[in-house]
Amino acid sequence: MIKSMTGFGKHVEELPNQKITFEVKSLNSKQLDLTLKIPNQFREKELELRAVLSPLLQRGKAEGILTFQAEQSANSSTINKSILKQYLSELKNISEEQKLQSDVLRIAMKMPDVLNSGTPEIDEKTWASVMNTVMKAVVKFDEFRLHEGQILEEDFRLRITNIQTLLKKTETFEKSRISAIKERIKTNLEKWLEPSAIDKNRFEQELFYYLEKIDLTEEKLRLEKHCLYFLDTLNEESAGKKLGFVTQEIGREINTIGSKANDVNIQKVVVEMKDELEKIKEQLMNVL
Repeated sequence: MIKSMTGFGKHVEELPNQKITFEVKSLNSKQLDLTLKIPNQFREKELELRAVLSPLLQRGKAEGILTFQAEQSANSSTINKSILKQYLSELKNISEEQKLQSDVLRIAMKMPDVLNSGTPEIDEKTWASVMNTVMKAVVKFDEFRLHEGQILEEDFRLRITNIQTLLKKTETFEKSRISAIKERIKTNLEKWLEPSAIDKNRFEQELFYYLEKIDLTEEKLRLEKHCLYFLDTLNEESAGKKLGFVTQEIGREINTIGSKANDVNIQKVVVEMKDELEKIKEQLMNVL
């Protein structure tokens, strides 16, 4: 069953002192174009996360957003007292030597490493929780893609059925088409030559040769087979590119029928088939 390249999935994991959220979305693209937005404390895990997501997303312009929140009690800043005392001592000595009046405590508090930010370090348990959240979001994302793919598949089946119906419609014009071509050739020949100068046997041979060249039987058979192959391919997974190749073959046969038709009614049907095929091609751009 086909899937759409358009997808969205989000999962929120509530843990003691922690809240993890991962959101993934994508649009159509020829290749995978993945952008990740993650907190700084998880930067060292970006390559690992990308390696996990890439084969799952496969194709599309995708974006993954990871947010990590810790409760205030687990994320509050603390003062590094030993470093603060050293700064205070040095600042006090400088103030006394230079006879400066200043708030040494306020200055010391702004010095490097005085405050510990409280950003939690990544441990295996935390990372496992993150990956669990990511995978649950991806499952929802895949379900979204599958649902969108079902809508596309229904439309494809309708369009192919329309092309098959139009193809059968050409049969109603076949007999009149051949008769009209024969009459036109005969009329033109008699216009330029005397009836007595026409070799009837040679005329029949040339006419048969010409009609054989504009016969549409092979093109119609191939077009029908390509349509059936397209419908079979819809049952395959990640068949977007393959379906694109099949539509090229369908288009080739439709064009050949149009060029060989020599009949205004059949050419009108060909235009309708082309219209249905173009609608398929537009939607195929969004198939995984």
